[in-house]
Amino acid sequence: MHSVHLAVLMTSHDRRARTLSALRALEEQRGLPAGTTLGVHLVDTGSTDGTPEAVRLRHPAVEVMSVDADTPPNLALRIASRNSRSGGGGGGGGPLGGAPGGPTHPWTHQLWLDDGVELLPDALANLLRTAGAAGPRAVVVGAVRNAYGDTVYSGRRGRSLALVEPGEHRPEPCDTYDGRVVLVPRAVYDRVGDPDKAFRHRLGDYDHGRRARRAGVSALVAPGHAGECGGGPGAPGSREPGIGVREALRRVTSAQELPLRPWWVYCLRHTWPWAPYLMLAPYARAAARASLGRLRG
Repeated sequence: MHSVHLAVLMTSHDRRARTLSALRALEEQRGLPAGTTLGVHLVDTGSTDGTPEAVRLRHPAVEVMSVDADTPPNLALRIASRNSRSGGGGGGGGPLGGAPGGPTHPWTHQLWLDDGVELLPDALANLLRTAGAAGPRAVVVGAVRNAYGDTVYSGRRGRSLALVEPGEHRPEPCDTYDGRVVLVPRAVYDRVGDPDKAFRHRLGDYDHGRRARRAGVSALVAPGHAGECGGGPGAPGSREPGIGVREALRRVTSAQELPLRPWWVYCLRHTWPWAPYLMLAPYARAAARASLGRLRG
């Protein structure tokens, strides 16, 4: 088997404990092919809780770059990718060292890893095994469960972006993916590139998956769960009972949900001729839900 050199791309912002937990879980991966190296490229977006300093202290082989707090997550991931290609960062020898972006060991895969995800001990081995069976032009997605065992991030299918449950023994095909745990082989990167800078917070991962499929790249969810994220269900956002229509629309168009311009770009690229309808649908649903909720209350 050819040597595997993973460039792990991470971003962080004021989640010191979670970031350190994610790195520890990455360091404790087992069952990797002999000779596998990992180079971690972390871009911190203005943390004030000591995240960069703690990472440098506990994981000195990790390349850490600090950027302004107003740097959106999607741009931070693009910076991490650029750093992996320039060969910077990382000392040698440690489990998270080796800096596979360098000239001696150019990376064979990129791994997008959210700093809120703790990989299960065999996660990387499972992702690489799935990638090996699928071939060099396949993106492999790791499904993530929450503290209750429910799948919360995975591959997505259809225009509705329905969540794909991972199979027990076989990979499941998907149309696009959440960007929490994603393995991108070099051949795929050369065809598709990084997430598009048109998407600052959300939708960059979904757009990447759709562009990959158009380029003839398949996408698969690896069997089982790859990792866990802390906490239970997320904040209800625009679905919170009792809020008014104006507040529901403010929330649904925020960076945390579906901001207007990026959502329109996404719809135009990937849902034509249904783009106008699909563009308006989530906002209309949010307004109707809030209005009905007030009437029932």
